[in-house]
Amino acid sequence: MSRTTMTPSHSFMRKHPLVDPARIAFWGYAYSAMVALCAAALDKRVAAVVSNGPIVPWQLSRWSDILSEAMRERESLLAGNKPVYIPIVAETQENPAGFGSAVGFRHEDVHGFMARAEETIPTMTQFCTLSSYYHIAAFQPDALLPRVSPTPALLVIPEDDKVSPAEQQQSLVYDVLREPKQLLIVPGKAHLDFLDGQGSTQVLDVQVSFLRSHLGGS
Repeated sequence: MSRTTMTPSHSFMRKHPLVDPARIAFWGYAYSAMVALCAAALDKRVAAVVSNGPIVPWQLSRWSDILSEAMRERESLLAGNKPVYIPIVAETQENPAGFGSAVGFRHEDVHGFMARAEETIPTMTQFCTLSSYYHIAAFQPDALLPRVSPTPALLVIPEDDKVSPAEQQQSLVYDVLREPKQLLIVPGKAHLDFLDGQGSTQVLDVQVSFLRSHLGGS
C-alpha cells in the first residue's frame, strides 16, 4: 500500500456504517510503516498512527541505473508490452535497485523469509515492477515526517534490526517526529521477528494501549 492509496482507503472506511470515522488510525510495518507516517502527515482526518520498523535510509544506491531502466520500461509499456518485474530481494540478498541494507538482508535471510512466505501465502510474490522503484525514488519522506504532528505517533523499533538499522530509525524518524509521540524499543528482536513469537504479545499490547488512549474505547 502507498500513501496515495491509504487516503482513499481511509475515505472509504469513513463512510462504512460499522466504522466510527473519528476512531481510525494508520498502521504500517517496514516499507508501509514509513508510508503510514507520511500518509498521516498529509491526511489530518486520521486519529493516530503506528509505525513498526520503518525502512531507513530511504534511498536507492543505484538511483541513475534504476531510473534509466524505469524510463525504458515506460516506453515499452506504451508500445503494448508487459511490465518488467525484478526481485525485491535477490538470492544474493541484495535489492537490485540498491534499496535497503544488503548487510541486513543477509543477516536476517530476507530472501529465504520471502521464499517461505511465498509458499504459504497465495498472493505473496517476491517480485515488483521497475515502475515501483520510480515511485520509491519520487517519494521523499524527510520533508513529511515533521508534519505528522499533531497526530499522535507510536514508533516501534526492534533493537537488533539490521535490515533497517535501529539507531537510524531513532535518529532519522523518531527524533524528527514532533510531539505527541511515543517510542517503544523491542529488546533482542530483529526486523523479521518482533511482531510474532516470544514477546510479541507485549509489543502488541503497547500498541493497543496507545490506540485506546488516542481513539477511546476499552
